[in-house]
Amino acid sequence: MGILHSVRNWILTSLLVASTGVVYGIVFFPQAPMYIGAIFALFCGMPLLAFERRMILARLNVWMHRLPTPAFILSALIVDFALMSVGYAMAGSILKLLGLVEGSWEDLTLLKIDVYIYAVMVTAVIIFVGRVRELLGRDVFLSLLTGRYRNPVQEERIFLFIDLVGSTAFAEEHGDLKTQEFLGAVFGALAEPVWRHKGAIDDYIGDAAIITWPLRRGIKNANCVRCVFNILNDIEANSETWLKSYGRVPRLRAALHGGSIVTAEIGVDHHKIAYFGDTVNIASRLEQLCKTLERQVLISSDLARRLELPETIIKEDLGEHAVRGRDQHLGVIALHTQSRQAIKTVRGRL
Repeated sequence: MGILHSVRNWILTSLLVASTGVVYGIVFFPQAPMYIGAIFALFCGMPLLAFERRMILARLNVWMHRLPTPAFILSALIVDFALMSVGYAMAGSILKLLGLVEGSWEDLTLLKIDVYIYAVMVTAVIIFVGRVRELLGRDVFLSLLTGRYRNPVQEERIFLFIDLVGSTAFAEEHGDLKTQEFLGAVFGALAEPVWRHKGAIDDYIGDAAIITWPLRRGIKNANCVRCVFNILNDIEANSETWLKSYGRVPRLRAALHGGSIVTAEIGVDHHKIAYFGDTVNIASRLEQLCKTLERQVLISSDLARRLELPETIIKEDLGEHAVRGRDQHLGVIALHTQSRQAIKTVRGRL
């Protein structure tokens, strides 16, 4: 799903970039075929986006981002001009060789300043929108853009609280800067599984992350449960890299609960999509039970009843437990992929 999502995004971005070339052609060269502007735009704009995404010249991109702001801006303009010049020359050469355009080789292969300024402006807008979307998250970005939660809305959602075990001890041993780097890497490892299973990272609080799904999307194909175990499996699969970089493999605790909440857009200078209701609090308290019950992954029985779990996931009914903030006891189920005989071995790792 992650690969398909990425391909879809690039297709949509390519169409958007091509459309800007069409607009440029209509305004400045109304008699030329529209596809000419689209081709020039793609060859000029897509290399810039690929560079911004570090798909090409990644080391140069990293080096530039370490420069002071004035030096970064100057270097970015130089690199952008170089990439667009190459793209413009390639597009002009191809069109000339195919006999689709008329004109001198100089006019068709040398980037003009007005084209450069236009391309930089368009690319900057696309990159800015993409960065804001990444900063806010896909669902939050669209919700803020459409004003969906301008008025409070009652809906059903699933919440996953996932917590890094031993972060305090790591900080005492390695210091705050290394700990923040470690946390950043752990949170980064969540991104792909969350995208893959159609969730959204709502927030980071200390050494914990909050992930959410609309109820229907989360229970479909047990997306919320699959997401948890994909995260754990991905971390385990890259254990050697974690050991080499940080001297340990991250250990996580996770808890899932779903139910009715109120969603609303709040704030004036700083807008945010916020969730209100016992469902969020119970999910948080359930994550705290992981340590008490010595289990890595817990799910409320209320949510588990609404899911069809994958065959590889085994349920362990832990009965009902008192949860702070809830009058009634909460049914709790542990989830794992090990045989029942190996359940006890999990306890020593938490």
